[in-house]
Amino acid sequence: MVSGPPIEVEPLSDDLPIRAASTIILIRDVATRPAVLMGQRGKGAVFMPRKYVFPGGAVDAADANVQLSEPIDPRSRRLLMLEKDAPEVTPEALAVAAIRELAEETGLVLERPGALRFFLRAITPPGRPRRFDARFFLAPVEAISGGAEADFHDSDELSHLHWVALDDVHALDLVNVTAMVLERLAEHLPSLETPKRVPLVRNDRIEDRVVWLG
Repeated sequence: MVSGPPIEVEPLSDDLPIRAASTIILIRDVATRPAVLMGQRGKGAVFMPRKYVFPGGAVDAADANVQLSEPIDPRSRRLLMLEKDAPEVTPEALAVAAIRELAEETGLVLERPGALRFFLRAITPPGRPRRFDARFFLAPVEAISGGAEADFHDSDELSHLHWVALDDVHALDLVNVTAMVLERLAEHLPSLETPKRVPLVRNDRIEDRVVWLG
């Protein structure tokens, strides 16, 4: 059961539809030198060409029909439901989308959906060629089939996939929102739990319009 009223989110002015999306931040070596799995979008991509991103993408209608092998984290589920503007997208469908996109873009299989933790939500600002309402999930590499030794591979969506130490991520070509997520992640680690307050970011920086989910 969700406690508290639904979050009121003022619509942003733009003619483009905003699609629900899920992104997964896969993390290894949390206690030593944390690293995240990232890949580069193609130069011909309509959205964020050449930029380094986490695996992820839009929620498909079929994601709502997939049964997870285990329940998602209760706190993450509660926070994901504090969204009056998108009641048709369930927390389970968002988790399924994150798992599916990870498999499609990297070949990695997340075996433990219950290990996912809701970390941040960001809405693409107006003026971009596509707009997404993206939920970012944390997951330890141990939740992947094969763990830290699992093989991954490039796909049509992401190339140059590799583990990037958090100390080195800013050498990559990043959009502002990805850089902001990584900064918050560096502050949050070594915890892999959902933060006490999850930001809903309306622009590319935490200093811009933010609603706190908590």
